[in-house]
Amino acid sequence: MITFFEASLDTISVHHVGNQSQGEMYALSQQPLNLKDDVIPALLLQYFLKPFEKVNEVYHLMHSSGDLALNEIHHFVSEVFDDKTKFHATSEQIAKHLHASGTHPNIKAGELYVVYFNQVQIEGELLDAIGIFKSENKETYLKVYPDAGGFAVDYEQDAININKLDKGVLVFNVEKENGYKVVVVDKTTAGQDAAVYWKDDFLQLKIRNDSFNQTSNALGVYKNFVTNKLDEEFEMTKADKIDLLNRSMKYFKEKETFDLDEFAEEVISNPGAIESFKNFKNNYEEEFDTKIADTFEISDNAVKKQARVYKSVLKLDKNFHIYIHGNKELIEKGFDDGKAMNYYKVYFNQEA
Repeated sequence: MITFFEASLDTISVHHVGNQSQGEMYALSQQPLNLKDDVIPALLLQYFLKPFEKVNEVYHLMHSSGDLALNEIHHFVSEVFDDKTKFHATSEQIAKHLHASGTHPNIKAGELYVVYFNQVQIEGELLDAIGIFKSENKETYLKVYPDAGGFAVDYEQDAININKLDKGVLVFNVEKENGYKVVVVDKTTAGQDAAVYWKDDFLQLKIRNDSFNQTSNALGVYKNFVTNKLDEEFEMTKADKIDLLNRSMKYFKEKETFDLDEFAEEVISNPGAIESFKNFKNNYEEEFDTKIADTFEISDNAVKKQARVYKSVLKLDKNFHIYIHGNKELIEKGFDDGKAMNYYKVYFNQEA
């Protein structure tokens, strides 16, 4: 979705942001960074943009009041897109806003990079973008170099691994009235309260309600329904659950358009289970304030992503794994009184 083979780094400003709950302040640079050669910009492009190559979810900036003008990041990037001479002064305001947003004690201090990019591609369109990135985790690197007919070893502490971006966001100069197109990376592993501040407090994002997200949400809701809810109302074996998941994945792979009633009839079949699923879906929509349409175009990318987390493996103690890909009528579950153990009987024609 995001490619940067035509992108260039226009301007970059770097600041340091501490954790205000720990009494740490921010330190602002007086001017944009001076990049002296061609190597550093190329490394920075890789560091900042490569993590977005596998990002599919697109967001919009929002505000809980419904007034986009009250979203600080929307205000700041709009100023720069309208007048690039305000870039550095605006980057200082972004640093102050990040400092004010980070109130949890587990949030790490780090460098903040505000970058103006030219010609970054999203969804086939080349656009200017403003990137905001934060580096929190530092590493130690060894350096080996020739010395006096042999080699010497040195090290550098508190260095940044350019293959590990901690936090980043790209705001593309398009769809301003909807909150711009926004993609985000957040590798936070701290507690939940510390993790949400980047997306929720600092950026204030809402996911774009397009076919990718509709498909992901529908598959995710159905998976949760089968995995966690269905056996509360119906007697289900794990093989039955795997079969239902496989049938849903088959539906999404073969169809171009999702239709709720058609999906329910073809995949779930049982009238009681269909009603239970629709109630489960409605409860999800209310709880998370996310509407899943009854019909929408199916996104192949979303299906491929969800397929990686759809389990088709039946694990039996620590002895056997049975992979179920097709007709569940060819596997039977029973109980052996003599051994006092459960068993599965599997029918097949040829052994590979």
